[in-house]
Amino acid sequence: MKRTTGGIALFLAALAAGPALGDPSAPAPGAPAAGAQTRVSSLVGDHMVVERGRPVRLTGTDLPGQMVHATLAGRSAAAKADAAGHWLIALPALDAGGPFELTVEGSRTLTFADVWSGEVWLASGQSNMELPLTRTIGADDAVAGGCPGLRLFTVPQKTAAAPRPDVEGKWQVCDPAVAAGFSAVAFHFGRDVHRALGVPVGLILAAWGGTPAEAWTPREALLADPALRPMVEALAAAEHDPQRRIDLAKALADWETKSFHQDTGNRGERLGYAKGGGAGWAKMEIPQVWENAGLAIDGAVWFRREVTLPEAWAGRELALSLGALDDFDVTYWNGERIGATGAETPQYYAHPRHYVIPGRLAKPGRNMVAVRVFDHYGSGGFAGTAAQLSVGPVESTVASLPLAGPWQYKIERRLPPAKVDWATRPAALGAGDPQSATVLWNGMLAPLTAAMPLPLAGVIWYQGESNVGRAAQYRTLFPTMIRAWRAAFRQPALPFLYVQLPNYEDPAAKAPPGEGGWADLREAQAAALREPKTAMVVTLDIGEGTNLHPRNKREVGRRLALQALRMVYGRDTLAAGPTFQSAVRAGAAIRVHFASVAGGLETSDDAPPRGFLIAGTDRSWHAASARIDRDGVVVSSPEVSAPIAVRYGWGNDPANTLRNGADLPAAPFRTDDWPAVTSMTAEKSAH
Repeated sequence: MKRTTGGIALFLAALAAGPALGDPSAPAPGAPAAGAQTRVSSLVGDHMVVERGRPVRLTGTDLPGQMVHATLAGRSAAAKADAAGHWLIALPALDAGGPFELTVEGSRTLTFADVWSGEVWLASGQSNMELPLTRTIGADDAVAGGCPGLRLFTVPQKTAAAPRPDVEGKWQVCDPAVAAGFSAVAFHFGRDVHRALGVPVGLILAAWGGTPAEAWTPREALLADPALRPMVEALAAAEHDPQRRIDLAKALADWETKSFHQDTGNRGERLGYAKGGGAGWAKMEIPQVWENAGLAIDGAVWFRREVTLPEAWAGRELALSLGALDDFDVTYWNGERIGATGAETPQYYAHPRHYVIPGRLAKPGRNMVAVRVFDHYGSGGFAGTAAQLSVGPVESTVASLPLAGPWQYKIERRLPPAKVDWATRPAALGAGDPQSATVLWNGMLAPLTAAMPLPLAGVIWYQGESNVGRAAQYRTLFPTMIRAWRAAFRQPALPFLYVQLPNYEDPAAKAPPGEGGWADLREAQAAALREPKTAMVVTLDIGEGTNLHPRNKREVGRRLALQALRMVYGRDTLAAGPTFQSAVRAGAAIRVHFASVAGGLETSDDAPPRGFLIAGTDRSWHAASARIDRDGVVVSSPEVSAPIAVRYGWGNDPANTLRNGADLPAAPFRTDDWPAVTSMTAEKSAH
């Protein structure tokens, strides 16, 4: 998933003309109107999962004063709609099981089938939580055995200036097609928990790529901390000053123009690529982003495929579905342009393409579909699922033709991957900008707590990339967010499991040895373990170095599930790798002791541990030799005769081979509290 950047033209118009996107004055889902009948929250529906052992809370609307009765698994309760038409019912708790039928009877009767009682987990964060299963390693194998114990709910991506009362969306049965487009991390986590416990698991996904933690934090929590209050004040200033919003939008547009590759024209169309012309076409399995196929470029790439239409479809309008295309596209049928999606479309990189093929272009037998994709940053190509790739008659019950499989491709314009300095991105635009403080809490999470909070087993969280460069602030922000969520869900001990950032290094901006903004952010994440009922998953060993979205999400989900089984469900399982406990000077060496070493210390490559750095009083870091000694590691360097500090796995993309007998990686750590080299340089310059 991309960091969110698009729709600047829309912002410029909207910010100048009226209320911010996500304006809470808009009619709320399920809000009672004249002649209203019984309605329920979108979180209530067929295939839903409710948290076992907790009262089943139902909310909705009806005519003012109307009595509403609910029955589930032989248990009943009732409530009267208040003067505004809102009602709330709490049914008695259920043991794990199902399927049950839920009936809600007021001015009309609603019936919901396939309701289960089990474990409900909220999965949230930015793009690495959002990344769908189809874009990860082993996706086909992951769903080959099915996922009958899971039910999935995706919260639509919405911003809001104030908390929304409800969300759209629906519960879905997990099958291969649905799972392919769902969060890979959440899917693997949920499936492992289900297999271990043998109970249904409901997963609620609320994630948005490229978003910082402050966007997911309630306004009151930010205002309560002097260090965080300026975030809300900056947003308020932009919201109440239309000209300021316009200026910010223009500044962001200028930044995007400078930061991302620009499309300088469709040369392939002039060369006949839309009609299948040109030599040197290669093959690629579609759907996938082309980086996964080994094409490490940005720029313009053409794709084409022959499609054989049956006689009965000749002359009929056809619906062409291509899924999401990352970033922009122009699509052709038999050489004629039939549709295009550009930067004017919000979330263009995740926007499913649906185009209509005119009947005059639909001929029996062989036809040609061609797609020009321009990628200005990050991943490029077909980012949807196989089920989304099809063509068939419009308004017909006839099965569509699948288009997933081998396509031909040809590079029109080869560009090096764009190197984007996100720290220079201009300030927040307002409530319509998903990077602004509070707006995603308001639009996507607050609805889960409206009227009566949704009972949860816990939260899994994968975020932090968008806060790199602000690690000191994150030390305050992240725990503040956790505490605010617990208060809003009325669960003071709500389990909160999170992923520490993996290894990543921008090749164009390498940090000095033992330094790096990603290392600093990881340390800030680890500091949140001081909060009760939290657990952190280390992923320093399974990143892909220069890929912001590493594809081994199976292991991320597994490690999160291990933490859940240990902390939430009381299983006697080792869930963490070696964790720093103490460091003691031993002559010209430092002996480091670790906790969580069941099974003993070892390395991923059976060689001596790599990734240790050592320093003396000059604070100069040197690569260290290391050897395992029982539950510790002895670290030394011939260049440091009197060491005083040691670091492990410290850097953006550092070496890290130490693990325990459970094959879980050691967490990065440092024994010093020295400022980063960049900070020391800045101090010297200032003086």
